[in-house]
Amino acid sequence: MIKLLFFVALIAVVGWLAVRAMQPAAMPRDEAAKLLGLDASAGTDAVLDAHRRLIAKVHPDAGGSAELAARINQARDIMLKP
Repeated sequence: MIKLLFFVALIAVVGWLAVRAMQPAAMPRDEAAKLLGLDASAGTDAVLDAHRRLIAKVHPDAGGSAELAARINQARDIMLKP
């Protein structure tokens, strides 16, 4: 019984680590601005325009990279935070 509980706990920890490893690392605001090709103090409209322009080029449905599209989305979210 104890071996079974240990095995279940081990599987849960390994699963948690795998999910955590798949999450992209947090990026600072200046890196997010650089990725979008903007100044760190760019306004909402500029951020949304830059995001729309970039995501159209790299979207996976257009033959682009899913990882790069995720980073661009993350950069947009960071830049839109107050």
